[in-house]
Amino acid sequence: MTTSLEELSVYLRETRGNLILSSEIAFGELNVSVSAEDYLELLTFLRDDERCRFISFIDLCGVDYPEREKRFDVVVHLLSPKQNLRIRVKLAVGEDETIASATSVFVGADWFEREAYDLYGILFSGHPDLRRLLTDYGFEGFPLRKDFPLTGYVEVRYDDSVKRVVYEPVQLRQEFRNFDFLSPWEGTDYVLPGDEKKSQ
Repeated sequence: MTTSLEELSVYLRETRGNLILSSEIAFGELNVSVSAEDYLELLTFLRDDERCRFISFIDLCGVDYPEREKRFDVVVHLLSPKQNLRIRVKLAVGEDETIASATSVFVGADWFEREAYDLYGILFSGHPDLRRLLTDYGFEGFPLRKDFPLTGYVEVRYDDSVKRVVYEPVQLRQEFRNFDFLSPWEGTDYVLPGDEKKSQ
């Protein structure tokens, strides 16, 4: 398998090296980084080239790196039944940047791009129906971003007195608890009540 991936990596560098920013073999897959400008051209080549034939679109997802200048990675997984190989295509995109939709190359990218938009706020130009997929109408924010609050912003509940669903700002029912150690397995620097005999 590794030999086939190495051969594919060499072939891609020789034929489309101008489209590839970097490549490496990890976890049994070839990982290829591409710029947003060359993204669709590389996907089209991987699908149509006789030696590649990555015709099976597995999935597309977002990854959030808030400390980076280009905050998000868009990651596409493809399978070539002909070669029995997988490839991972990654591109970095900024928070306010728009990238071209892969639906023109792989129709199956449709709902995956909607999910990436809904959960991360990644914008895809040329998408036939880019709207939220998993969150409610009027939902504020993008819940898989690492800076999204764990409690969310809005609470949705059915109010029996008005006989309808109501939206309210989140109200925490209890104070946050502050622990003076990172995990229960690390323990504390002081002796807890009942543990006095343990040290004797």
